[in-house]
Amino acid sequence: MKYAIIADIHANLEALQSVLEDSKKERCTHYVCLGDVVGYNANPKECLDIVRSMNMPCVKGNHDEYCSTDNELDGFNPHAAQAVNWTRQQLTPEDRQWLQDLKYLRLVANFSIVHATLDGPQRWGYVFDKLAAAASFTYQNTSVCFFGHTHVPVAFIRDSMVRGGTYSKFKVEPGKKYFVNVGSVGQPRDHIPKAAYVIYDMAESTIELRRLDYDMPTTQAKIRAAGLPERLAERLAVGR
Repeated sequence: MKYAIIADIHANLEALQSVLEDSKKERCTHYVCLGDVVGYNANPKECLDIVRSMNMPCVKGNHDEYCSTDNELDGFNPHAAQAVNWTRQQLTPEDRQWLQDLKYLRLVANFSIVHATLDGPQRWGYVFDKLAAAASFTYQNTSVCFFGHTHVPVAFIRDSMVRGGTYSKFKVEPGKKYFVNVGSVGQPRDHIPKAAYVIYDMAESTIELRRLDYDMPTTQAKIRAAGLPERLAERLAVGR
């Protein structure tokens, strides 16, 4: 089996289409989503419809949670909060219910998926360093767990100690645990303005990070046409 692992689509239809096209060329057989299908960009309904139609296992992200409820947005910066309020108006009651019903953590085949952390998946903590990764490893019951939320691809490995760093492709070795951020489809933040996703080839035991160009000008034009903050359009071009 060959899994395409996608995360943080954030309503970027053009980036999602580019990822799905590439995954077909790479002959992926299965798909998994690590949450935050919606938020920030201008096609939440369209992206959600695609994820739902593909019936892929999906976990809940913080934007999925807030866009599907009427909860206060105290922890959001003004640009993100404006996007959440706009997104709420674009989704049907059925869409919102589907997002609300998503679990925070799931087991898929022999690996696990979570949006943020394993030690508190509903608290939306960020894993940027080895110390934060170590807390999740304590709760990791599978050899591989994929996560998102930071929009920065990084692989943490626990053998005798916790190591971490950027990656392009590596082999999963027996006896080790891997906590792998797959980057963001729709809003990368590692200064590379390209859509990111991962291919997990279970037959070969390899994890590969893929980076793709997409029709960014169209995405930016849609953000502006929707009246969303200009900052959300500008940041796509710099990947941050």
